[in-house]
Amino acid sequence: MRFQLFSMASEPDTACTLPQVIQQAAANYGDRVAICDGEVELTYAELDAARVESARAFLAAGLEKGDRFAIWAPNIYQWIIAAIGAQSIGAVLVPLNTRLKGAEAAYILQASGAKLLFTVSDFLDVSYPVLLQGQELPGLEQIVMLSGEAEGAVSWLDFLEAGDSVEAAKVAEIASSLNAEDTLDILFTSGTTGKPKGVITCHGQNIRVFDIWSATVGLRSDDNYLIINPFFHSFGYKAGWLAAFIRGARIIPVKSFDLDAVLAQIEREKISMIPGPPTIYQSLLAHPKRDSYDLSSLRLAVTGAAPVPVQLVDDMRNELGFEVVVTAYGLTETCGVVSICRADDSAERISHSSGRAMDGVEMKCVNLEGGEVEPGAEGEIWCRGYNVMRGYFNNPEETGKAITEDGWLKTGDVGVMDVDGYVRITDRIKDMFIVGGFNCYPAEIENSLCSMPGVARAAVIGVPDSRMGEVAKAFIIASAESALDEAAIIAWSRDNMANYKVPRSVTFVQEFPMNAGGKVLKGDLRALAARESQ
Repeated sequence: MRFQLFSMASEPDTACTLPQVIQQAAANYGDRVAICDGEVELTYAELDAARVESARAFLAAGLEKGDRFAIWAPNIYQWIIAAIGAQSIGAVLVPLNTRLKGAEAAYILQASGAKLLFTVSDFLDVSYPVLLQGQELPGLEQIVMLSGEAEGAVSWLDFLEAGDSVEAAKVAEIASSLNAEDTLDILFTSGTTGKPKGVITCHGQNIRVFDIWSATVGLRSDDNYLIINPFFHSFGYKAGWLAAFIRGARIIPVKSFDLDAVLAQIEREKISMIPGPPTIYQSLLAHPKRDSYDLSSLRLAVTGAAPVPVQLVDDMRNELGFEVVVTAYGLTETCGVVSICRADDSAERISHSSGRAMDGVEMKCVNLEGGEVEPGAEGEIWCRGYNVMRGYFNNPEETGKAITEDGWLKTGDVGVMDVDGYVRITDRIKDMFIVGGFNCYPAEIENSLCSMPGVARAAVIGVPDSRMGEVAKAFIIASAESALDEAAIIAWSRDNMANYKVPRSVTFVQEFPMNAGGKVLKGDLRALAARESQ
């Protein structure tokens, strides 16, 4: 029996919350495996029991409805148990990118007011508690280690054990009082101001989005879902384990991407569903020993976040054996999805568009005055519907700039829509570029670079890269006394910002091309970068 929360043809009759999703999945799929993480397997019944155990521990720790908690960890099963436990008592999840440096993570912890942090000390030779040493975090009450140890932190098992003092009935009472409009999470996304903004979304809208998303792409309860996309991102969290639990699928989290290990997992676990940016599929196709692995179980691929060549779609179908390949487009501000292709769309349509609006969502392209443009004409993409965020956390000014009075979200992306409603993204008003599936905002990188001794001014653009799609390139005006070179800029960046933000190349200039209003002409910088690459 397939778990369906909402009819795709009408508004939901009843509000749904995340604890209800897990409870219903346990009722429908009790003995089916929900999570397989190494030697750890949890059935849907065990997942629900773990949710309640986790929720009891959060209550014992003093967390209340509306309080924020953060998770800074790779894709491990404890991540999910911590999230759904706290969300079952109305607490608000704040995921942290595992590539962040200490100051970047501290800013989000401060801005969100997170009371608890769940993290690890042993991921890719990084201890996140160590990165936070010396940071001012007056609102953070406790650090809990999902794995590993850290001075002054509590272990995950000790945290859970403290919950024994709380009755399970208390969890059930609080969970039953939640409604669709209660806040589920705050995901921080960067912007033109250079400071990350917290995107507020609710239980009901996320569940509705990913019930419809999973039905549209064809995710099934018999799918084995390899989640390579990180849990801190909408793609790994909402289109990942949340969608899988809605459908009753079995998830296999990938802690860190290793191509040989992934190929072995596909064969061993009979993986049928792999979503991700195009680079993942290109890597699979290019592997010299691909033919020595049995990939016949592959069925469903959902991609996006970068242009998808027609040849790649054909190769995914013909060489990797995917029955269904679809592309999608979305923002953190839309719970992750605005438009999506359909399973029967042609390779050309999948390659040349990001799909049409998902069911129940409106999408249009507008001119500078906000008037809708004709099909085939370029305009800014606006969308309206149940997927639009409730606003930016503690930032009404930016919320007012992003959402019109009648509910349209200004995406900041420029596109062309055809007569069938399929949209092709052509430019980004905000200069954002995408590195291997991760959004990069020049203003944020520029602000970081300007804090480096010897840097007077910085301008950043995205430039093409065969493997990552795009990477950052920095143009630097050095201070008069500075002796900086490209290697020094890159080395400092690696120490002070997430790896995907680090400029891969640096050009020193005496001045930037500017318009009459004093704005850096990024188009001129892109032209200069293109000449340099010839």
